[in-house]
Amino acid sequence: MNKIQMTTPLVEMDGDEMTRILWQMIKDKLILPYVDLKTEYYDLGLLHRNDTDDQVTVDAANAAVKYGVAVKCATITPNRQRMIEYPQLKQQWKSPNGTIRSIMDGTVFRTPIVIDSVKPVVKTWKKPITVARHAYGDVYKAVDMKTEEPGECTMTFKGVSGKETTVVVQKVDGPAVFQGQHNKSASIRSFARACFQFAIDQKQDLWFSTKDTIAKIYDSEFRAIFEEEFENYKARFEELGITYFYTLIDDAVARVIRSEGGFIWACKNYDGDVMSDMISTAFGSLAMMTSVLVTPDGKYEYEAAHGTVTKHYYKYLKGESTSTNPMATIFAWSGALRKRGELDSLNDLIKFADNLEKACFDTLNAGIMTGDLANLAESGACQKRATSEEFLDAVAMQLQQLMS
Repeated sequence: MNKIQMTTPLVEMDGDEMTRILWQMIKDKLILPYVDLKTEYYDLGLLHRNDTDDQVTVDAANAAVKYGVAVKCATITPNRQRMIEYPQLKQQWKSPNGTIRSIMDGTVFRTPIVIDSVKPVVKTWKKPITVARHAYGDVYKAVDMKTEEPGECTMTFKGVSGKETTVVVQKVDGPAVFQGQHNKSASIRSFARACFQFAIDQKQDLWFSTKDTIAKIYDSEFRAIFEEEFENYKARFEELGITYFYTLIDDAVARVIRSEGGFIWACKNYDGDVMSDMISTAFGSLAMMTSVLVTPDGKYEYEAAHGTVTKHYYKYLKGESTSTNPMATIFAWSGALRKRGELDSLNDLIKFADNLEKACFDTLNAGIMTGDLANLAESGACQKRATSEEFLDAVAMQLQQLMS
């Protein structure tokens, strides 16, 4: 058959460890046989980021802004342990996701991929819960330091007008650590608009939570901007019969657990990081969650919500088979291809993305599952516990039938 043609490239951001292995398998087995794939490729593997002083990450983010659609593999954010593991590293490079999100701005929407044979841990949940995560600032753009003696830490803002404002962070009587973080009102406003528009598009209620009782200036600014922006969407919400409300994050957690799902939960950057992991795990598996960054001007970056699956990678290096679940990474590709097709009016590419996802569901519904889902599935639902490659081969067979 003739391959599906693309007119505009995707920005392809390769990654690390086991997800990098799966990345190539997915392309070879599921995409390249059917699509004349056009990508602008960036290697965001840790060692290449190190070799380029992380400039490759900046270049990839700028390319995503230029072309409008990107797909990203999971990447390593090095910590002290990684510095030992990779002694050639020049420094503990910052999160590539944080760098990309800072350049692109926008909001990350994460939604579980659900199947009938895997029931949520929370028995009341009947519908997926989408986490809308602010993708700029807070701890991901923070600066910090460690001190060894008694003293005083202050924070000073110098305005372009020349005016200065200083507050005392803390006086300490011995060694201490300090951290300064920020956010921008313009980014918070974009976050609010993206959440309200997404709620309208999905016809779902929107919850927003922070801790403004403690962070009386910082978090209160988030709440105030959301309330201001909601006035522009209120009539549409009422027309659709959906609601928006704000609550403290500890109250939101309790409400989420008692709910039946089917709503959007907007969170600040770190809150959204943690809560989306909780939501995905409680629905079944970290590998069963989609993630897309949406910017205010309609740029998209698709990725898996999970990490690089380090333990499986070291098994793979020993020649052992692994049962890593590739679903979220497949859906990153299908999401990016579908969006590229929508933006370029390529119906064949849109249909291919739909068929790719259907092939995944058909495979799972036939009882062929990786180990994470096999351990969670209802009794009798798993007919074959598959390795990563066996699962991809089964999806490839289903996809071939759909495409023929």
